[in-house]
Amino acid sequence: MTNPVRVYSMPGTCFFDLAPAAGGEPYRIFLSIPAERPPTEGWPLLVMTDGNATFPFAVASLVTQAPYPTGTNVGWGVIAAIGYPTDEPYDPLRRSWDLGPPPVKSYPPFVEGGPPVAIGGTDKLVDFIENELIPRIAEMVTLDPLRRSLFGHSFGGLFTLYALFERPGLFANWIAASPTIYWENSEILNNEAQRQLIPGNSAFLHLSAGEYEGDELAPFQYRNEDAAIRLEKRKTERTILLAQDMAERLNNTTDGLRAEFELYAGQTHMSVLAAAVNRAIGIAFAVDGFAVS
Repeated sequence: MTNPVRVYSMPGTCFFDLAPAAGGEPYRIFLSIPAERPPTEGWPLLVMTDGNATFPFAVASLVTQAPYPTGTNVGWGVIAAIGYPTDEPYDPLRRSWDLGPPPVKSYPPFVEGGPPVAIGGTDKLVDFIENELIPRIAEMVTLDPLRRSLFGHSFGGLFTLYALFERPGLFANWIAASPTIYWENSEILNNEAQRQLIPGNSAFLHLSAGEYEGDELAPFQYRNEDAAIRLEKRKTERTILLAQDMAERLNNTTDGLRAEFELYAGQTHMSVLAAAVNRAIGIAFAVDGFAVS
């Protein structure tokens, strides 16, 4: 007799769908809450974008490190990843609207005959996080309001920067992996130039990118038919350079924002996700003093 095949789920996790109070399609919230009793001040919280894709990485990273804090400097905390009601890792249309900063703009469809692609809804998602998501989780478990972190990758990294510049008091740690700073002629730099000051004079920004997001492709990519086009695109995007420059600028400010850049060796724009999420776990749930010093 063969053993029955069963559906696998990640222990200690759940999800629920939450529609914005102002209307619109629901988000799927992937949630991981420690089984232990929360500390007196409450659990630290890590909020993530692109939850369908990022949540499995985050949970795996947390549960393999938190039981061994003296060896990993990672303790337990709450993960809340914002995704969509789909089995796919991404919902391209909805994430474009949610993570693409204003002004509202429309672009050609992803596929011929499809709907146009719109961006500009980031303020609505930030409102949802602040006024609906975090309060909802706080009803379920005690949270430490001083230890909240936000993570985003690619367009999610751009969203993280936008939220930092527009609403800096919402999180203590801001983790922007491979942010698309180049988008719309680097419109985000205007937000940076007019950014709100850090309340309480203490916040941390971690910027990062993969080694092969600069002027060089990964070795295997040179063998692809689209190598020349891909290389030209990399030079236009300048992901590494723009993130490095931003980290240097912001680390020299006087309002308490500390910034750093990290390069992940051997990683491309997509393969970097696992390393970047692992670093987010280390920042959000650090035991020996969390990221803001």
